Amino acid sequence: MALVEPIPGEPAAVADLGDEQALVVADYHAGIEVSLRREGLEVQSRAERRRERLLDLVRETRADRVVFLGDLGHAIGTPEGAEYDELEALFDALDVPVTLVVGNHDGGLADEFGIDATPPEGARFGDIGFAHGHTWPAPEVLEAETVCVGHEHPTVRLEDEVGGARVERAWLRGPLDAAPFETHHGEQLDVTGDLAVFPAFNDLSGGTWVNVEGQEFLAPFLPGACPDAELYLLDGTRLGRYRDV
Repeated sequence: MALVEPIPGEPAAVADLGDEQALVVADYHAGIEVSLRREGLEVQSRAERRRERLLDLVRETRADRVVFLGDLGHAIGTPEGAEYDELEALFDALDVPVTLVVGNHDGGLADEFGIDATPPEGARFGDIGFAHGHTWPAPEVLEAETVCVGHEHPTVRLEDEVGGARVERAWLRGPLDAAPFETHHGEQLDVTGDLAVFPAFNDLSGGTWVNVEGQEFLAPFLPGACPDAELYLLDGTRLGRYRDV
């Protein structure tokens, strides 16, 4: 089994941390509906649906821990209101430990709920490095065998023969190129692993259309740090290099 194994049909993966098996999800964005309503969109809360979906995955994978790969919350700052209520219900329902890889939306979330959290530049657990992706990962994270990030919300735009189109969430995976990281950190790094960019768990959060010309990546190290990345749909379908799709 690979160190990080996507779960077929789901925007989630199982990670081998050595002494534990973790369920890993990125960009949960609890409370996102509040923000969407402020923008004029009438969206009913999907908090219960998100929670039950995550709990089902914990049970199905028999995970010892849940790793939230950043942006567990949506509001930038300490959560309140509907977002706070959603997170409180989620933590009450989970019966395994939680690790938050701090993202740009997480603010004071970890302190508010007393959960374990990494620094913004990420952390390494065994042979796996975790970072959200909104900032440059630490050298020790980059030197892991597999580096997992979120933040990007990768999606792919697919067209059929008659001009119909649909957008689907996708995985972006490929070998890391050390050069951008060495330039940033100003030192030589032993970067020989692979990068896995997770799709967003929250299906309301939008994303980067990685195969559409003119779309810019959000992570400061993409696409240069993984120029040969390939796209995979949630069902495991391999689409090939993102540049060629």
